[in-house]
Amino acid sequence: MSDLRTKQRIRRLQIMGGIAAGLTLLSLAAYSFDGPSMRASERDGQKVIPDFAAIRAEASAIRVSLSDEAYTLVNTQEGWKMGDEDGYPVRPDRLAELATGLEALSWGEGRTRDPDKLNRIGLGDPRDGGTGALIEIIDDNGQVAASLITGRKDSQLYGRLPDQEQAFQVVGDLPPFYNHDAWLDFDIFEINSDAISAVRIFDSVGESLYLQRSVGSSDRSFIPGPPFQNFKLVSRMAASTPALALTRFDPIGVKPASELQTRFVGRHITETHDGLEVDVHAFREPDGYFVTIRAIEAGEGAHRGSTINDKAEGWAFQLAEYDWNEFTPRVSSIVRPPALALEADQPN
Repeated sequence: MSDLRTKQRIRRLQIMGGIAAGLTLLSLAAYSFDGPSMRASERDGQKVIPDFAAIRAEASAIRVSLSDEAYTLVNTQEGWKMGDEDGYPVRPDRLAELATGLEALSWGEGRTRDPDKLNRIGLGDPRDGGTGALIEIIDDNGQVAASLITGRKDSQLYGRLPDQEQAFQVVGDLPPFYNHDAWLDFDIFEINSDAISAVRIFDSVGESLYLQRSVGSSDRSFIPGPPFQNFKLVSRMAASTPALALTRFDPIGVKPASELQTRFVGRHITETHDGLEVDVHAFREPDGYFVTIRAIEAGEGAHRGSTINDKAEGWAFQLAEYDWNEFTPRVSSIVRPPALALEADQPN
């Protein structure tokens, strides 16, 4: 009996020893993944960019380098722009988010020192094809006043200095850097659907159409107006979709209008109840679908028209094909001429 209990005790000790060994191996594996992780350092709580306010005041540009592209935000007399002084304006809210984030950013716990593991937490040097984003603040003399490689893994933000391999968690937040178009200020106008009174459409085959509705009517109340009042709608949706296209204006890119290589293939003029007109010309370019915008000042819409032109003049805005198609419908997809409408109504 005593021998049996002894064997059982030994067996339990062996099992417990095996569990302890397994836990030790798991700990070592976790340690080897992140290197000396979750450790305190003398940087804990210190600002990532000391004296950021002074650096910000002297900043002439902010350069962002990624593994597959690089872009620069430039401080001009007319505000921050993308690329150079003639570039497209940068969103002020996104720029403020970046400045606030960099100023508040502080070092957290140390993570890996292993250069082979930096890509796992988004801190590989992008100049060598790594996963990180290199942020460099350039002063008036063209010198780098401050720099940081930053990246994310899951919801955690990480950072390190470009000339150091030690990685850290960082406390704070920064805007995404991986889409330069997200920095562009496409807040050109805001027109509600109930403000639109009419639309003129000129399609690619030379046909034209005028759609209108009365004040207070629904979004699906557009009907052919003079001289097309005897035309028959294919459907109410066929009329309302292009009529309200401007309310869904959502660019995905931009380029100087001077770089357009083709002639426009459609024209779309939106009219509002208070006298504003927005004239859109559509272009099918080798590199995508683009539109130009010109507001016509009239009546109470004069101030808004001038504001729109200040932002849009000289630029061609890229749209997704689906959105571009709403500005360029064939007239035949919206209405039938009176003769064809009568023929369609005849019994077989």
